[in-house]
Amino acid sequence: MSAADHNPIMSNETENILAINGGRAVRPEGPPAWPLSDPAIETALTGAFADGSWGKYHGPHCKALSERLAEMHSQEHVLLTCSGTAAVELALRGLRIGDGDEVILSAYDFEGNFKNVLAVGARPVLVDIDPLTGQLDVTQLESARSPQTKAIIASHLHGGVVDMPAVRAFADQYQLAVIDDAAQMPGATIHGRIAGTWGDIGILSFGGSKLLTAGRGGALFTNDAAIVQRIRLHTFRGNDSFPLSELQAAVLLPQLERLTERNQQRTKNVRSLLALLQGINGLSSFVPSSACSQPMISLDFPIVSTHATQPGFYKLGFWYDAAQFGGLSRDQLACAMRAEGIALDPGFRALHLTHSKSRYRAVNDLPNATRADSSLLVLHHPVLLGGESDLKQLVDALTKATVHEPA
Repeated sequence: MSAADHNPIMSNETENILAINGGRAVRPEGPPAWPLSDPAIETALTGAFADGSWGKYHGPHCKALSERLAEMHSQEHVLLTCSGTAAVELALRGLRIGDGDEVILSAYDFEGNFKNVLAVGARPVLVDIDPLTGQLDVTQLESARSPQTKAIIASHLHGGVVDMPAVRAFADQYQLAVIDDAAQMPGATIHGRIAGTWGDIGILSFGGSKLLTAGRGGALFTNDAAIVQRIRLHTFRGNDSFPLSELQAAVLLPQLERLTERNQQRTKNVRSLLALLQGINGLSSFVPSSACSQPMISLDFPIVSTHATQPGFYKLGFWYDAAQFGGLSRDQLACAMRAEGIALDPGFRALHLTHSKSRYRAVNDLPNATRADSSLLVLHHPVLLGGESDLKQLVDALTKATVHEPA
């Protein structure tokens, strides 16, 4: 099915011209909105207004959310926070990471994790990413370790997962702490465990674009009461200095109830999308990492593996080959897709390319993270809750890019 089939008013003359070059957009209305219009959230908001809990310091919603997250992750302690970024910083403080310590993390990661390490006085140690999965390369952990190493931050990004059994084994061998950053994949499963529970501390994010959204917010969870006590000593200053509000908790609860259903729908649509993309060269999807088998490069990778790994899809990541798209750079393609109404965007900047070398230690010259800086594309998740026609619009837009003619 062509873009013209989706949009009957599209003429044959313009259907193969990119919108950025004057053609008609495949999706003129733009990407699907997020958050969704959800009657359950509206009910939660009106209920919080009716009972006055929206303005309370200690109402029922934060308590209910904490209990639900604790049950979901089989963790004894949950602390709600003002952001996922704050949750990582508090995790570091709870682990007593400070001056002179080192924390290992991927050179391709969310910038906030790097800055959190600096915020507590420690030094980030950057390791490269796996050239297929785009995740922290666990084979480099030994080279990264020093007598000052105290912790590892493992972030699961863009539909990929870090090899957490290997991270956990390495950390246990050298008595290192692990922060399992599940900000992009609440409710996902990694080698049989729910994401976030491979670490000494797990974290979630409830930012405005996240799968569970309250505009802002986050959570951390652990089974270690001492960690929680240290965090509370830091945050309690007459009141909680990094709080999630009752109103935020109220809107998160109904979303949490539908998380499994929506994760399943996103997974189903990822399968369908990757099948539709088989005819387009130049895109290679991220794949689940496995400690025991070689990951596959093809776009139809098995999302549910024999190792009970079910990734989350806040973003769906792709390695991009500009040569297959007529020389369009990654950033040019992203601009072209936005003009078509498709939320396909550049990934993160690599940390070693955006920060002074005096602020971190690197294991090597980080070639794969350097490649990621200019070659990763990420699809934003709302389209993954749509129908087949939404997915085909994405394919049509990419097809236009492969046959584009200069403006």
